[in-house]
Amino acid sequence: MRILVTGGGGFLGQALCRGLVERGHEVVSFNRGHYPALDALGVRQVRGDLADAQAVLEAARGAEAIFHNAAKAGAWGDYDGYFQANVVGTRNVLAACRALGIGRLVYTSTPSVTHRRTHPVEGGTADTVPYGEGFKAPYAATKTIAEKEVLAANGSELADGARLATVALRPRLIWGPGDQQILPRLVERAKAGRLRFVGDGRNRIDTTYIDNAAQAHFDAFEHLAPGAACAGRAYFISNGEPRPTREIVNALLEAAGAPRVEGTIPFPVAYAVGALCETLWPLLRLRGEPPMTRFLAEQLSTTHWYSMEPARRDFGYVPKVPIAEGLERLRAAWRG
Repeated sequence: MRILVTGGGGFLGQALCRGLVERGHEVVSFNRGHYPALDALGVRQVRGDLADAQAVLEAARGAEAIFHNAAKAGAWGDYDGYFQANVVGTRNVLAACRALGIGRLVYTSTPSVTHRRTHPVEGGTADTVPYGEGFKAPYAATKTIAEKEVLAANGSELADGARLATVALRPRLIWGPGDQQILPRLVERAKAGRLRFVGDGRNRIDTTYIDNAAQAHFDAFEHLAPGAACAGRAYFISNGEPRPTREIVNALLEAAGAPRVEGTIPFPVAYAVGALCETLWPLLRLRGEPPMTRFLAEQLSTTHWYSMEPARRDFGYVPKVPIAEGLERLRAAWRG
């Protein structure tokens, strides 16, 4: 079938496009830029802005399903920019589904929608971990609004009289070959001696190897239909192998040929630095993201790991690439 992937040029987006092409689908990617890697896959690219309703509608025309993966991510920035991309953009995708009779929508969400100040999560599920509140980052706040609207749209009537089926997936810290964001930043800071653990680094966290993150989307898509067990529900996604932050970060750095990190900074200090940065950056009109924010301090120092049982039960998700194998693949990619 013809499938639209929003944000197909990104790390997860390219994995989704690649996997869908391998499964025999005709893939269209809606991006802000143009990506030669998608050309090589035979993916048709449509350039545009998610906040442009007409552009989204035209990109979706002829599609039978949508993987809505595009988002503005980060721990810092203007709220309206996040709102336009994450909330207005998602509303435009939902409107396109309704207008064009597109019956299946797989939405890429984030565990950040459940973030609470230094509130640990151990083996949590979407049924046991509530949405967060009082968010200090526009990314988490706007993704929460968007996810709620995606799930509320499940079962809504389409223009052709059919019903829309939606599912939201919350992959945790995606890593692997091809990452141009998280790992390169960690490597750069580690080599410069500017990387520290917030707290003692023993807090356990979940992570997700890129192929497993994509696999979860394909598994959910294959089971998604009106009335399906996964329809209208959200799911945490990870490798199901929680590790202490210190252990997983140093394993990733080692795979990339970067030095280990041993230094720490107490949470209260990191939180105070984050609050100071949040004050100084707009006041002094500093460029880029600050090195620390209150949201980051909370995220980096808190235990967060989840149960994969709901995803296994409802759409058969079982991670195929364990962390050890993923690290070997990552090491080979960086050496190459």
